[in-house]
Amino acid sequence: MKYIEFDNSRKLDVIPIGRVAIDFNPVDINRTLAESTTFKKYVGGSPANTAVGLARLGKKVGFIGKVSDDRFGDFVVDYFKNEGIDVSQICRGKEGESLGLTFTEILSPTESSILMYRTGVADLNLNVSEIDEEYIKSAKSIIISGTALAESPSREAVLKAMTYAKKNNTVVIFDVDYRAYNWKNKDEIAIYYSIVGKNSDLIIGSREEFDLMESLMVDSSTDRETADRWLGYGNKIVVIKHGKEGSTAYTEDGNSFNIKPFPVKLLKSFGGGDAYGSAFIYGILEGWDVIDALEFGSASAAMLVASHSCSDAMPKSEDIKKFIKDSKEKYGQMVARL
Repeated sequence: MKYIEFDNSRKLDVIPIGRVAIDFNPVDINRTLAESTTFKKYVGGSPANTAVGLARLGKKVGFIGKVSDDRFGDFVVDYFKNEGIDVSQICRGKEGESLGLTFTEILSPTESSILMYRTGVADLNLNVSEIDEEYIKSAKSIIISGTALAESPSREAVLKAMTYAKKNNTVVIFDVDYRAYNWKNKDEIAIYYSIVGKNSDLIIGSREEFDLMESLMVDSSTDRETADRWLGYGNKIVVIKHGKEGSTAYTEDGNSFNIKPFPVKLLKSFGGGDAYGSAFIYGILEGWDVIDALEFGSASAAMLVASHSCSDAMPKSEDIKKFIKDSKEKYGQMVARL
């Protein structure tokens, strides 16, 4: 069943909004950051990874964000162009803003950590004057990243984009994307997350992220209670993720669909969420049944956590389909479905 209707006359399929960073992943893995000496550079940041993932799957992708006015900014813009992502609404910081830097530590397949430099970053300095209504109007959907709500002026710019989307019947997808940095307190998180959550059509988040969003509303909720709450505000689909335990999509008609992770040999424990999100959103854009979109997302996530990078390793549609086919032949037809 198709739960979300998209305007197929629009030029772009989706516009992610928010964070672009550079990931430095260690080549000499299974060492601490203090011991690592060699790193490989990739485009990073959840919205950027999601944009690349959707472009690799054949969608027409734009982007709204701000990058540094230097060679690292050039790297991001050139990378996006090479992936076929429209960069017309990527602004350059003119006040010395830097691009966020992420150094990852891969101690083992299940033990990873991230060191981020996020002071004075360009993405959080996206201004309301840099949001173009016509650009929002040209897309079937926008993806709002929760990280973009962490500071002004980025949060106001995002809320302006959301308002334009609602005005012009552009679907609003909310990837809660919680990162502790830049936020001042939990009340602030709950306030801004809930503003977007009450105005979105599709929410994707972990149990922890929904707890943060609901912290001013209730002391605790079951997944079903959480889903019903946000469906009640007008969302058509609510996805709650539980990591290794899988995830569930709840729909406005009261149904729920469960998926569990595909078996895979891990290389790292980060990056899977962005692949999951891009592949799941792709399935929804394609009008697939929710369970098939979930399976596609779960497979893409499994492929990413077995890869060294995030953006560079985003798979194409045929690769995901082959992975699903091979996994079912090896582990059984219902390997990923609960």
